[in-house]
Amino acid sequence: MTLHILADENIPAVDYFFAEDAHVEKLAGRTISRAQLQHIDVLLVRSVTRVDATLLSGTAVKFVGTATSGLDHIDQEYLSQSGIEFAYAPGSNANSVVEYVLTAVASVDDTLEKLLAGGIVGIVGYGHIGKAVAARLDALNIRYCVFDPCLQQNMIKQATSLAQVLDCDVVTLHPELTTEGPSPSYHLFGSGELAQLRSDSLLVNASRGPVIDNRALLAQLSQGHGFSTVVDVWEGEPAINTELLKRVTLGSAHIAGYSLDGKVLATRMLSDAMIAWQAVKSPALDSPAGFADAISLPEALSRAEQIRYLLQSRYDISMDDALLRQATLGVPVIEHRAERFDSLRKTYRDRRELAGSIVRQSTPTAETIQTVRALGCIAVTGRD
Repeated sequence: MTLHILADENIPAVDYFFAEDAHVEKLAGRTISRAQLQHIDVLLVRSVTRVDATLLSGTAVKFVGTATSGLDHIDQEYLSQSGIEFAYAPGSNANSVVEYVLTAVASVDDTLEKLLAGGIVGIVGYGHIGKAVAARLDALNIRYCVFDPCLQQNMIKQATSLAQVLDCDVVTLHPELTTEGPSPSYHLFGSGELAQLRSDSLLVNASRGPVIDNRALLAQLSQGHGFSTVVDVWEGEPAINTELLKRVTLGSAHIAGYSLDGKVLATRMLSDAMIAWQAVKSPALDSPAGFADAISLPEALSRAEQIRYLLQSRYDISMDDALLRQATLGVPVIEHRAERFDSLRKTYRDRRELAGSIVRQSTPTAETIQTVRALGCIAVTGRD
């Protein structure tokens, strides 16, 4: 039987993983509607497509997969009640987001040096990405603490209170977006919390835009509150608040998890889930991403300089900041700004992850080898 698949056009390698015994169509995620799903068996989406009864009622869809870790765009209860199989890609983009956060840290003033000298990172949210951030900090011997009110404290390494997190050198946000329950993450960082951040700290949001009250953040920054900010996710996407963009230290178009490696892994995870649903044998497929080029690490760098060099060899966060400002600032029509924001994501370059890379240096010290391995890389002696 030939399956009919409709996929968000921004999901890579769909043809590579799904083409066998399937007919694949692709559309922009924001344009997918119920009318287009009448004869579709499998729907593959990203976070821009809201999947619920409004979209799926009366359609032929039997399987929904989202190539994301987050699930706030999916009505899982409706899917379950309707007998629609569901799959997602938890952790697929975790390392991509970890490297985004570390690159942000390495790119804002001397924040990295402060952390290596004994500073502390406050992590909000201890899911797949929060745990991955903590693991990388552990490997780098950087101190951290974690706040997640949705988990039992004995399940969290270095558990602490929100007040203690707000007093850290770096605060990085990774909770799921929730609006209900005893501890909703919606507007978790409002005017009160933002006012408690130290003036010399760095705030990074690579989770969901509404975790921070964007109006409150704009008000704090407009009043000259001194903390630095790196914002990848925004309230009102794709029609973001450009006044806030003008005031953040670095901004990007919701691409922290957009490494080629992470996106391909997500597609592979959905393929595996669909194969299990169909009860057929999985084909042995290599990743279409291939191997990234090796990195030559210069001699005589400090540890902070080594980390910064390696991170920035794979990812230039300042480029994404410049692209977002160029695309949206000075564009008076909100709809046009929104189109440009989406275009940045649709046409995003193939960004490779640092983890798994071969790093070469002629005569690496034991400390250099430890640093290279702590970043998830393979240390090789020599330049060839």
